[in-house]
Amino acid sequence: MQRICRIIARALVFGAIVSIAFLGCSKKTTSTSGEGVTELRVLNYLDMTGANTANEIEEVWGTFEKANPDIKIVREDLYNDPYHNKVEAYAAANQLPDLIYAWPSGRSTTLHTQRLLKDLGPLIQKDGLAAVMAPAALDPNAQGAGYLGILPRAMTSSHVFYINNEVLRDAGLSPAKTYAELKAQVPVLRAKGYDTVLMANQDTWVMQSCLFSAIAGRFGGEGWEQRILSGQAKFTDNDFVSALNFIKTLYDDGVISQATITTDYGSVIGQFATNKGAYLIDGDWRIGAFLTDQSTGQALISPDRQQNFQVSVFPDIEGAKINKSTSGVLGTGFGMSAAIPAGSAKEEAAWRLLKWLSGKEVQSWMLRSGGITTPARTDIDVSSFNLEPLQKAGSALATQYSITTVVIDAAFHSDVHTPINDGLQEIGIGSRTPAQVAQNVQRAYDAWKASQ
Repeated sequence: MQRICRIIARALVFGAIVSIAFLGCSKKTTSTSGEGVTELRVLNYLDMTGANTANEIEEVWGTFEKANPDIKIVREDLYNDPYHNKVEAYAAANQLPDLIYAWPSGRSTTLHTQRLLKDLGPLIQKDGLAAVMAPAALDPNAQGAGYLGILPRAMTSSHVFYINNEVLRDAGLSPAKTYAELKAQVPVLRAKGYDTVLMANQDTWVMQSCLFSAIAGRFGGEGWEQRILSGQAKFTDNDFVSALNFIKTLYDDGVISQATITTDYGSVIGQFATNKGAYLIDGDWRIGAFLTDQSTGQALISPDRQQNFQVSVFPDIEGAKINKSTSGVLGTGFGMSAAIPAGSAKEEAAWRLLKWLSGKEVQSWMLRSGGITTPARTDIDVSSFNLEPLQKAGSALATQYSITTVVIDAAFHSDVHTPINDGLQEIGIGSRTPAQVAQNVQRAYDAWKASQ
């Protein structure tokens, strides 16, 4: 089945490449649309399941266009795998848009490794942005190409353990502090008709990014990925295999149900909001899905109910090297196509838009609307905003952990993290053992290393 899915995915990407190439031949793209107006093509990542996402069109893009009539934006909005497939198609066809929403590495590996993004360092230095940005946000070593290919808008915790106290109280329980306590809650919750932990594991990246990266950190300790990258350790060593074994334990103990493997990313938030389970595992960005939509006044979880929910990290695991940890990474942002000539009118226009998209006004709007929890800028006073309870909990998440370890798809090439993603799902359905997955990942890593 996986082989068939990969064939279909390749066919879709190939079809997109052909379509792009045809459009490129049939209609020449111009840099201006009218005298004195610069046209910018933008590929934007837009999750319509988030509260206030629809308002982004007017609040972010509309506001900029009104203030900059000399720039015309031709924007394409996509989400999840369709977005990433389109990026790959554009890159393969050499038709990259002028501005691209991107990750600092991981899922945007192609953009970085092929150096398709312009180095923003000189532009950042010219405008003195370092004075208003968190130092970690401008660390070139945190981005895939070793230079500043994107201007981040947040710092991100990819692992969050969301707690529904309405469900727990109904079952006579309180939030689990250890894995032993969590396991013991499974039959109690099941007797009341509840799942224990909800996850959207149909998309393979979710388990890897939102849980397993944190678990690998707990069993491997800080810097575990560097020991593999430096040749001091392997994926087949006990630490990584133990982390994989723990994922199997989660399924075996019923803490996470096999049914999560058919749960899509859009529906899991509704399940959690309607009390189908006691806990949810996702990233900190998911807070935005539960908040009040400013245009409708409706919320998936009303502010009054939000008082009954907590934001934390996975309970302590006996035998792990570290606990009270999460997995974190530099947040996403926009990059500029390296094909734009330096010093050109298009570069000036693209940089003006890129600065706006990562600027104080937009980051403040994203904070208020739930798009981010930890801004990358240092000139934003989070305490000055009238935030909903879940937003405040998200802003205080750092008090729930003491150590941040790496997100796997930010540390390893897609040739390596893809077999990890697939292997985690295979462990869940029982088609491969943790040891077999570890061996497969090590073979993929060795092949990738040999190609460098």
